[in-house]
Amino acid sequence: MAQNQSSAVMQQRSEPHDSLDDFPTPPWATRALCEWLIARGEDLNAFTVREPAANRGHMASPLREYFHRVEASDVHDYGVGFPVRDFLFGPDPEPVHFTITNPPFRLAEEFIARMARTSEFGFAVIVRAAFLESVGRYERLFAVNPPSHVLQFTERVVMHKGKLSANGSTATAYAWLVWLDDRDDCGTTLEWIGPCRKRLERAEDYA
Repeated sequence: MAQNQSSAVMQQRSEPHDSLDDFPTPPWATRALCEWLIARGEDLNAFTVREPAANRGHMASPLREYFHRVEASDVHDYGVGFPVRDFLFGPDPEPVHFTITNPPFRLAEEFIARMARTSEFGFAVIVRAAFLESVGRYERLFAVNPPSHVLQFTERVVMHKGKLSANGSTATAYAWLVWLDDRDDCGTTLEWIGPCRKRLERAEDYA
């Protein structure tokens, strides 16, 4: 029987309950967020950023290109030297200026809640665009603490389970959800991240 290739099926990135949700973020997608923050006037080189789901460092590395200091950790030891910490366990960690991460999808709301309490200037998560759906999520999160900005990628951000690759395709759309402390009271602003992969991608990202 042929595999169902419809977008409705292909966009389902479901994971077992005990899965590490290991989908490394392409570094160019993180640089796109940093470039957007700089364009808004943020002096990232003066700030500390936390990456609490650092995986193998594919997001922490580009963050180091922009921020003064990167505090990276993960609940699992991926063998790259990051401290092993459960971001959701125990008392809140000390606040940092920013928190930026690709959270496990099933724990994203919990990550966002703790990030909101421990980020002085702002925080951001990269999520499937489908994360914006769900009545329950709207009632628990977006109606209470909506993001200041939704940054929708116009190019597809390809994430493969368990590996980072420059090749491949996906039917899954991704967006950055950003909460900034200097937001106004105008609600959530939707913006598009224009084509930028060619400009922000580097061959050494996949070494």
